[in-house]
Order: sequence, then structure tokens, then C-alpha cells
Amino acid sequence: MKRLKQLTNSLKTTAENPDDGQMREFIFYSPKMPLRIHQEELVAAAKIFTLAVYDPYFTQSNLEINCFSWGIGKIKILLTHGWASKALDFYELIVELLKMDDVEVIAFDAPGNGSSGSDLSNLMFYTDAVKSIASNYTQPDFVIGHSLGSMANVIALQDLNLSPKMLISIAPLIRLKEKFAQSLTSVGIAAVHQDRFFDNFAKEFPVRASYFNLVNLYEENRNFNHFVAFDPEDDISTYPFLKEFLDKFPDINATAYEGVGHYKILKSNEVINDIVLKITAAK
Repeated sequence: MKRLKQLTNSLKTTAENPDDGQMREFIFYSPKMPLRIHQEELVAAAKIFTLAVYDPYFTQSNLEINCFSWGIGKIKILLTHGWASKALDFYELIVELLKMDDVEVIAFDAPGNGSSGSDLSNLMFYTDAVKSIASNYTQPDFVIGHSLGSMANVIALQDLNLSPKMLISIAPLIRLKEKFAQSLTSVGIAAVHQDRFFDNFAKEFPVRASYFNLVNLYEENRNFNHFVAFDPEDDISTYPFLKEFLDKFPDINATAYEGVGHYKILKSNEVINDIVLKITAAK
């Protein structure tokens, strides 16, 4: 968190002529928050294993991801956390899922997040982590994602041609470029400098940031059994983008939860209860 504050203050100070390297680090740096005592206790009860994803962007090396599993049941439930988050931020949901019969709950810390290595992170690390678990550990029956993790789940499942019994997206991020722009605007970076950042992004990555838009990426013939939980007043995963997505794909079952916010939605008893009921009905 200290590094993020330093980057934020530096960019605010130099906003009229921001350094390209600092803008890049600000966008791709995911602050790591320590576990709380109750989360540590849940980690202690987990089976912990590691998998690897290759990083072609920052280090050109393999990155280990720390994975956690609870339960030994036949029904496999995979959780994918959001940006600047970690597996154990699903604590309340994990506890309730483990009350179900015959389940195994699997979660992971994406590279650059939680207990996994790497100084920087990006969406494709999340996507490749989901792919690694599905290919090297188990194919999940239920896949749950929060925020950026929801986008990663869609991309990974489509790339692997997998259709779980249910895909659940909590406060899903729909447009990545606009989220980047929102972050840069928050520290006073003008549009002309943001354009430079996005031009550099297109040189570093195989596609432009605007490519990561679920309205265009979501495959119409996929026919996921897909449930979306959202807060219409969410200031991070904003409703106008989500509405465009839901309007295009009316078969998606979406429910609004008023006043839960982008992060507290993960702790909402109403949201958690609805998820458990939907999994129980579908399994």
C-alpha cells in the first residue's frame, strides 16, 4: 500500500507532464493487504498448492501462484478474486459454501496479489491462473468471480471451451480501458497523457486496452448459465457499462443489490445466500 501511495502522490505532483514509467507502474501495481486473523485461520485449514503461469510481459519468466482448497467433495467451486485483492477476501462466501454437502472450494492469489509473487499484475495473469487450475488441477463445476476476476473467468472459460454448471459474476468489470482511464483521471492525468499511456499499452501487449470489453468478447453462442450480482450505484464497475452488457445478452440472470458497494458486496448476506441457493439448485 505504501508503494501505491508514493506512486499516487508522485503522479499528482507531476500530472502536467507525467512520467510514462510511473503511469505504467501505477496501473499495473496491485497493492497487497495482509491477512486478518480470521482469514489466517481459514488458510491454516486449507490444502495449499502451487501452480505456474508464464509472464511474457514484465519478467519473461514463470510465476508461481499460491492456490488454496477446502473440502474433498465432488462438486468443484472455483473463486477468482478482483484487482488489489486475494483469495481470502472471499472469506464469508467460502465459509457458507463449505456448509454445503460434497463440495471442494478452490481459490488462488493471482500473480502480484496476496501471497503470490510478482511486483506487477494484469488481467491475463488472472486468466492464465484460471486456465492453469482447470488444466492442471480440476475442471470446476461452478466458477465465481468478483470484478476483474469475472472478466478473467469469461475469457478463460471461452478459451478452454468449458461450460460449467453455473458462472457467477459479482460486480463484474465490463470495460478495462475505461477502468484504466478512471484510475488515471483520479490522480489528475489529462486525456492527452492518457492517450500516450494507451499507445504504449498497445506496443507492449498484443492488443489494445479497448479489446477487453465483455460486450464484444462474450460469445453469444456460449450459452453459459450465468448469474450476475451487482449494485447499480457501484462506482468502480459502473452500471451504464453493465447495462449495455446485460441488454445485449438478455439470457443472463442479473439481480441488483442496493447499497452494498463494489467491495462489501462480497460480505453481503443477501448476495451470499442467493449464491448458495443457486448453486444448490444447479448442482
